[in-house]
Amino acid sequence: MKIPLSLILCLLLSSWQTAQAANCDKNSLGTARSITLKREAAWYGTKQHQALPLNKNEVVLTFDDGPSPENTPLVLKALAEACSKASFFMIGQQLQKHPALARQVKNAGHTTGLHSFSHQRLVTLSPADQLADLKKAQKIYRDTFNESAPTYRFPYLEETPVLLDALKANNMTVASIDATIDDWLPDDTTEILLKRLSQSLEKSGGGIILMHDANAITAKALPALLRLLKEKGYKVVHLQWEKAA
Repeated sequence: MKIPLSLILCLLLSSWQTAQAANCDKNSLGTARSITLKREAAWYGTKQHQALPLNKNEVVLTFDDGPSPENTPLVLKALAEACSKASFFMIGQQLQKHPALARQVKNAGHTTGLHSFSHQRLVTLSPADQLADLKKAQKIYRDTFNESAPTYRFPYLEETPVLLDALKANNMTVASIDATIDDWLPDDTTEILLKRLSQSLEKSGGGIILMHDANAITAKALPALLRLLKEKGYKVVHLQWEKAA
């Protein structure tokens, strides 16, 4: 029987991450603590909602738009080298294409959530189409992880009343942001992203940081971004949710 290359790569990455975890020391950025949230209708991220219960200079690392076979493994590698945990908000279409990689993210100890099915401008869709998009995303998530998604981030952070009501009915937490590196611009470099991260955190003081594991520049810059957090004294908090009943 021929073993798919994607599965071989996932197994190799898993072995590497296990070995890397044993090498974590005080010089690593690390993960200072974890917060386990209830599966409930809650809204976090000061760009649109209330703040998470974080202390000064605590940050939550989050990534959108994956999983990406080209870039997500590099993001996982950088996080493992820094001994840090993150939350990945995945697009349903990408989950459908790359379920093994999505499970690799979760098996590495990171948190997974949804970022819609199609990543369309949901505000331009009819209420029925918005709900259909959510339903498809939820099904693929359940098929991939054998549980319901605990959290959801709106594409472009464009929230809609119909989906806010649907997420509330499904006891799903809405995750907005506190800081961003705006890593979707075509001429970005590592130096530019480092400057944006510094400026954004100077304004927010910490909180939920938005990045994109689907973007090549982010994957390339991430080791430097994580070093910057360490140098500036920020502490990583890992968000988790109670297991589904």
